[in-house]
Amino acid sequence: MPQRRGRWWLAGCLFLLTLATTCAFGARMRFAFEHNLPVYDMERDMNALLAAWRNPRVLSDGLPYALTLLLILAAHELGHYLSCRYHSISASPPYFLPSPLFIGTFGAFIRFRSAVPDRKSLFDVGVAGPLAGFLFIVPALGIGLALSRVVPGLGGQSDLTFGTPLLMRLIEMWLFPGVAAEDISLHPVARAAWVGLLATALNLLPVGQLDGGHLVYAAFGEKHRRVSLGVILLLIPLGFVYWPWWIWAAVLFLLGRRHFMVADATGLDPARKRVLALAFAIFALSFIPAPVLYNDGGRGLL
Repeated sequence: MPQRRGRWWLAGCLFLLTLATTCAFGARMRFAFEHNLPVYDMERDMNALLAAWRNPRVLSDGLPYALTLLLILAAHELGHYLSCRYHSISASPPYFLPSPLFIGTFGAFIRFRSAVPDRKSLFDVGVAGPLAGFLFIVPALGIGLALSRVVPGLGGQSDLTFGTPLLMRLIEMWLFPGVAAEDISLHPVARAAWVGLLATALNLLPVGQLDGGHLVYAAFGEKHRRVSLGVILLLIPLGFVYWPWWIWAAVLFLLGRRHFMVADATGLDPARKRVLALAFAIFALSFIPAPVLYNDGGRGLL
């Protein structure tokens, strides 16, 4: 019991620290939105952290972004955690990771602390996170885009261009017909939904022990290795569009191809197969081929 309380104490401290960093960058995003400025500027981003350190009251300006993003991430991780509890699988509490980079967090995770009894349980745990997170992403995205506005020429003022996931672009085309994505000044709530979509897509990559890898192993067993290798190979040509995919391919090839064994050969029932199709539809709606590009004619990538 003391060890268990210690884990929750650590999780709480990390959450509060992540709340502070996301509020700092959220305040910066709100300032940029209110003054029709590009969302990313290295000097202003560093100043946002310094301003929050000198005057913590400015953190309240970042609450719309921070609370939206942390709610999405918390829903995702609690989906995993509660599903573990339902299937009597021991798991750590959700650990949030603060970040000094321009979104304020590296995400969140939980860890399995006991064996998974069967592939159906593995599937339920793996899919619960993306589905729970997506349930919060969709309204956040709709509200955030409704609060966004068109600023002609905004994209040309920034050193960076942020990619647009399919779901976001479809809603933008409905709300702002004929407007280029880079000329839409996104409200901080929409920025949080963008981060949530990116995190969902990365987690649903059908590789290794990512959420998508759990789903593939639960559905296809040992064929998981071939699927993982195929996805890693697909990331190589994608790296010519966005070079960080090469890093992902290398890391996943070295560390992420295998999945822990589940002593169960039973496949998925029809209902779970339909949920599997839904999960990969969410992946398609969330995936961003090039999340962040330098605005220099394509010569440089971030």
